[in-house]
Amino acid sequence: MISGACDYYYEKNLAHIEKTPEPMKVLKSIPRQPGKFIAHFEKAAQPDYKGTLKGGRAIVFEAKHTDHDQIERSRLTQKQLDGLEKHHKLGAMAFVVVSFGFQRFYRIPWTAWRDMKDLYGRRYLKLDELDSYRVPAHGSVIKLLSGIV
Repeated sequence: MISGACDYYYEKNLAHIEKTPEPMKVLKSIPRQPGKFIAHFEKAAQPDYKGTLKGGRAIVFEAKHTDHDQIERSRLTQKQLDGLEKHHKLGAMAFVVVSFGFQRFYRIPWTAWRDMKDLYGRRYLKLDELDSYRVPAHGSVIKLLSGIV
């Protein structure tokens, strides 16, 4: 659904956002099964998506999903947290996109995610307190840049 959103904004000439490939190393091929292999991730992941908005501003975000009514700050690795903070300090628009049950979608600003302990008194966010961060979804496209571009 996020890839569909990235394609939508690209086609509208509003943004160019790409999924960051996961660094992995192939350990061995599976005999008689072309294209199948055993691999492992080489290092902790970078932020999930990076790109540029029309006008030149950088954008970077993580994408997380839960089937529960809350999302924990610990869902991001320290490397991901550090990456979002670095991009934010350099002026990029940084946030976390959260899906609740693939039905409701939220664009949580990096500063709200980073500071949730100070803002909410705990290291998780409840679904019922995220209304101001909700973004619309139409069909299979999340309008994750709604109100931005």
